[in-house]
Amino acid sequence: MNASGANRGKIFFRHGGDIMGIMERLDYLQELGVTAIWPTPVLENDQPYQSYHGYAVTDHYQIDKRFGSNELYQQFVEKCHSRGMKVVMDIIHNHVGDQHWFIRDLPSEDWIHQFPEFTRSIYREPVWMDPYGSKVDQDATANGWFDRHMPDLNQQQPQLANYLIQNNIWWIEYSGHDAYRIDTYYYPDQAFLAQWCKRIKDEFPNFHLFGETWVHGPAVQAFFTQNNNLVAGFNSNLPGVTDFQMHYAMMEAVNGKQGWTDGVNRLYYTLAQDFLYEDPFRNVLFLDNHDTNRYFSSIGEDFAKYKTGIALLMTMRGIPCMYYATEILMTGQGGAFGEAGRRDFPGGWREDKVDKFKSSGRNQQEQEAYEYVRKLSQYRKNNPVLHRGKLMQYVPDNGVYVYFRYDGTKTVMVLVNSTDKPVEVSTARFHERMSGYSTAMDVVSGEILQNLTKISLQRNETKVLELR
Repeated sequence: MNASGANRGKIFFRHGGDIMGIMERLDYLQELGVTAIWPTPVLENDQPYQSYHGYAVTDHYQIDKRFGSNELYQQFVEKCHSRGMKVVMDIIHNHVGDQHWFIRDLPSEDWIHQFPEFTRSIYREPVWMDPYGSKVDQDATANGWFDRHMPDLNQQQPQLANYLIQNNIWWIEYSGHDAYRIDTYYYPDQAFLAQWCKRIKDEFPNFHLFGETWVHGPAVQAFFTQNNNLVAGFNSNLPGVTDFQMHYAMMEAVNGKQGWTDGVNRLYYTLAQDFLYEDPFRNVLFLDNHDTNRYFSSIGEDFAKYKTGIALLMTMRGIPCMYYATEILMTGQGGAFGEAGRRDFPGGWREDKVDKFKSSGRNQQEQEAYEYVRKLSQYRKNNPVLHRGKLMQYVPDNGVYVYFRYDGTKTVMVLVNSTDKPVEVSTARFHERMSGYSTAMDVVSGEILQNLTKISLQRNETKVLELR
């Protein structure tokens, strides 16, 4: 194909695994507690360069041959379902690769946005809800190209719009996967996206949709979710989003300096604005992803802080999403453009000197990280209180943040010490949620706390307690 060969040492060259490789590692993923798998796009990306990531599609109806085949993808979904695991397909409505067959021979000139000279998007999401905004800025965001080799699709063109909708319906019917993650959600025409969401949900009411909204501010993010009543006359019909506001807040809680609205207080204030959503529990939470620095690098490789972030991810409202190899402390800077950010998982190839899919290939700290993730992930998997249970949070006190997840059968208490000093937390303030409970089990260690009057926390320690 256009990008011949592979080079695992160069991030922008062809590298990485394939569908069969994922299928062969389902035991590892299941043991870790994974209940759904979201690969970055697997459709054909037959581009000469920088297409390993999958976001420059050249054929909407073909799995890339280097990943496998349409039939193998279908088998992958079936195999996951047989284990009680779901599959998310990553799709892009904003752009395609410039080697796509319909770009090389446009059915109509207006299928893409064209300019006298190359014009990028201005990448400004508030243009859609700004009460003082201009149409010029809306058009510049929606119509400018994402990159030089990624032509911008014109979703207002009815035949193109129908092509995209029909293709997405076809893939659900064909493969039986469970959700779509929609890339660069705020760039395309929003009226089209609202119609797209409606069409998909009309056909498949239980199918999940979540859009990538790399935006700034809870109200801006909430605008893109359904039934929020924020802007008169507009409803996105989108159930959930990638929750960047919680990403910023969790990273600030773990890594920031404490202040009235900073540090762990950022997390409190962000959650306090959940009234903006119809259902914030449908948002997808994450500490890092394929466009950010690696989580462990972002926190200066501080293992205590690492555990706090994982505990927040696994016990907070919403759907937790973990980037591959975070469980083995993979590092990397530079986000999407960093040489270390999208490395291969060690052990996936015969020539790899170490195999971190196995405990024997991990060092002591990596094994402890893996076990910590596994215990919290499996606990969440087996305890519905962390799926849809209610959330109650308390205003942070001197860097200590406490919240509860609870339903009619169980209560889980989470205590976060975001300071670099040990603390002793008096629990009298939390009587509203702790009344009737006398002991607690530490979910990670299994230790039983016999006295809940005061709870001790080490520096940057988080405890997850099941009250009894």
